[in-house]
Amino acid sequence: MLKVSVIILALIATVLAVEYDPYIDITLKKIKTSAQRIESFGYPAETHEVETEDGYLLNMFRIPYSPNLDNAKSPRPAVLIQHGLFSCSDCFLLNGPDNALAYNYADAGYDVWLGNARGNIYSRNHTKMSTKHPYYWAFSWHEIGAYDLPAMIDYILATTGEKAVHYVGHSQGCTTFFVMGATRPEYNDKIKTAHMLAPPIFMGNTTTGIILSLASAVGSPGLGAELLQNQVFLPMNPVVQRILDTACSKDPHFFTFCQILAQWWGDDVGNLNVTLLPQVAETHPAGISTNQGIHFIQSYVSNEFRQYDWGPKTNMDKYGTDVPPSYDITKITSKMYLYSGLADESANVQDIARLPELLPNLQELYEIEDETWGHLDFIFAMQVKETINDKVVAISKQYDNL
Repeated sequence: MLKVSVIILALIATVLAVEYDPYIDITLKKIKTSAQRIESFGYPAETHEVETEDGYLLNMFRIPYSPNLDNAKSPRPAVLIQHGLFSCSDCFLLNGPDNALAYNYADAGYDVWLGNARGNIYSRNHTKMSTKHPYYWAFSWHEIGAYDLPAMIDYILATTGEKAVHYVGHSQGCTTFFVMGATRPEYNDKIKTAHMLAPPIFMGNTTTGIILSLASAVGSPGLGAELLQNQVFLPMNPVVQRILDTACSKDPHFFTFCQILAQWWGDDVGNLNVTLLPQVAETHPAGISTNQGIHFIQSYVSNEFRQYDWGPKTNMDKYGTDVPPSYDITKITSKMYLYSGLADESANVQDIARLPELLPNLQELYEIEDETWGHLDFIFAMQVKETINDKVVAISKQYDNL
């Protein structure tokens, strides 16, 4: 039965691996890019391509200033905002100019940069490989932290002349920051403040259904992981987009199904602004490597924060040990702010509670008082501006002359 379920998952991943370019109009529906979404509200938008050390080409979107400020074009401090698993830069824009974090930062006087990890719809190019190459998808969130984030940070600093940036990550955007801080500690000095929204670092207490259900199949090296690893999983493509367009229509029967789809990220719908779901469905799921999901499931099984487990033989070749090495997060010296939700099934409060004693420069562990606050609420809740965004922006401003 286990082998059958793994084979089915592998088939699903293969069927969904349809190529998609967000800059090409498709017959089903014209999809707006992040830049077009930004411009639709009267804000200036730029698109920047960044090359990583290992040849991946990443698209970043920039809001250089807010049109609502008098000194709009004067130099301003920079912030990099990084999305979570299955997501892309759109997620920090969909709440609109009043409630989305990107616009809130811009209106506070910041130069806002929205990152996109390798493999999602905006970052699917490479200097030497196509997405059909078997090695293109051979990455997990380790490579995003070790290569993507440093490349984006260096590009921002070179472009703006700033010495350091503020960083905000949601979910996997936190995991990758921890990887960077631990494996490339020289980047700690390039961070003014680091805001970790729902950080899945240790995951032994997660109650996310999809992780629990797949743990026995792919949580340890073996047939399940070998069948699934190193391939694309759930990219944005016309077939999936048509299904989600229908599911997230205003038809009440289909809309219920759309709410169920939202729970893939780990929580009940709860505080979510469900009116955003049709927009979310336009570009989500945005595409990942199966290794990213497997790596998170491994974190649940091991209850440790460590590198990808390839099995004893390959581990010995890669790491020099039978088991993958743990990340030394005591090397993360950035000014760190942690944000946790009591109803978060992915980044459980018990797991987050392990972090403070390991972080030498932790400034605050902020636990949301609302007992229903879940994983997606950090970006899509109806009260996200008052509960999260205002606090994050206010803390950042304490370090700048704004």
